[in-house]
Amino acid sequence: MEFYVLTIFPEMIDACSGIGVLKKAIEQKKISVQAVNIRDYTFDRHKSVDDTPYGGGVGMVMKPGPLMKAIQDTQKKSDHQCKTIFLSPQGKTFNQNIARELALYHETQTDLILICGRYEGIDERICNEFIDDELSIGDYVLTGGELPALIIIDAVSRLIPGVLGNDQSADEDTFSGDLIKHAQYTRPYAFEGMTVPDVLLSGNHKDIYNWRLASSLIKTFFKRPDLLEQRNFSVEEINILTHWSEYLQKIIQHGSIHCTNSLSST
Repeated sequence: MEFYVLTIFPEMIDACSGIGVLKKAIEQKKISVQAVNIRDYTFDRHKSVDDTPYGGGVGMVMKPGPLMKAIQDTQKKSDHQCKTIFLSPQGKTFNQNIARELALYHETQTDLILICGRYEGIDERICNEFIDDELSIGDYVLTGGELPALIIIDAVSRLIPGVLGNDQSADEDTFSGDLIKHAQYTRPYAFEGMTVPDVLLSGNHKDIYNWRLASSLIKTFFKRPDLLEQRNFSVEEINILTHWSEYLQKIIQHGSIHCTNSLSST
């Protein structure tokens, strides 16, 4: 899969795509990341990409001409179909499900063109005629779309077969099954008086699996309970939740009895 990033700061994209997992994936030709400088498609000697907004107001707006030329030229360069995405705070919030959807374009040999806005945004005519989708990485404002573009490239790339080396790593990541990842431990066994749960040293794969599933449910309940609201629970998960419910009932009953005894003794 090829990622084309249309930006006025190509050095940001080049720097981040030249390290870590992305660098290895590029070297192994699993993916390609190309920064396209929008200024190369300007028409004046100052290479201006922005202008004042019609109707007045603060800030500047990215001009349609250079963006159109950059998109059209990138589409011609690609040997495949292209999906054009504008990184915008007004877009759908990017999540793991969208990452999976975009990763599937690898199978249909569809490349992604990611447009990084700057200033107050881009001319609406570009959005209407040349943009297939808009994505946001959250409800906050950044100075440009370069960081969101890199986040999307990273999240999508790791779902492409062969990029991580061990494809199971992507399957077990947080949000891969709409749950937060289970607690993780490594050496040493004892650290600052805290030890590793013995089940992880047992070698019993079924017990370890059950412990990790319970850990994922616990962490999700306390950190992201919203993920559980619409979840279709498996039989194993229902058994775990039932066990918790019974355990919590005992704690509550014990606490009530203790509280009643304390009040009666005063």
